[in-house]
Amino acid sequence: MRTKCEHIAWCMEPDSSYGQVLSLPERNRPAAPASREIARRSALTDVHPDGGTDASATGFVLSLLGDCTKGPILWVQDHASRRENGRIYLPGLTPHRVEHTILQAAVSHPRDVLWAMEEGAACAGLSAVVGEIHGAPAALSFTATKRLAIRAEASGVPVYLIRSGDPGVLSAARMRWRTSSLPSMPHPHDARAPGTAQWAVELFRARGHAPGRWIARHDPDATRTTDRFRLVPHDDDGAVDKGHQPVSDLARG
Repeated sequence: MRTKCEHIAWCMEPDSSYGQVLSLPERNRPAAPASREIARRSALTDVHPDGGTDASATGFVLSLLGDCTKGPILWVQDHASRRENGRIYLPGLTPHRVEHTILQAAVSHPRDVLWAMEEGAACAGLSAVVGEIHGAPAALSFTATKRLAIRAEASGVPVYLIRSGDPGVLSAARMRWRTSSLPSMPHPHDARAPGTAQWAVELFRARGHAPGRWIARHDPDATRTTDRFRLVPHDDDGAVDKGHQPVSDLARG
């Protein structure tokens, strides 16, 4: 014989699964890495500007150098890159908040650029090494970039190679970007003045990170140094935040 409580429970027992609440496991979504982690995690980084006269690669690299260690930065150019892109104008670096000493080296041949970059990457006293080579010369082979990547990984000195006029031949760079210039954002206090600089960037090959497209922004007036450089995903990117929240902010959530 059932007790009264057992009889009530038996009568209330559902005879189907309709109406039951099922708890489904949430889809695992990888955490978005911080902007600086995306752009700086590799030892050797290739940057391909869109067109020979586009200064987006230079601005993009400079925005990554603002909060490096306080040692000097070695910047090497071959003759063709100086002719096509010009030289770094040191007084113009003030808006980028690059307070490092820039050691400019002007050489004639691309192989001399690679040699100087290898020697610089082995110097722990430098905070970074930047090289510029125009076109796709034979000296800039996969083997040459492999040697440079190995040297940079062994020393821990980040190395950036700006390859203007290069269609994207083989490279051992751990991270490869394409960049193009965009109009700056409106100035918050003067509509006639340029605001935060920004570039369209595409990570088309990387080790340990999925390709993607972003708008890179550099705000030297940001309160925190870590907020000066940001990557905002494009709307057609698979990991877009609908509110266009910067990747660096997503990583804090």
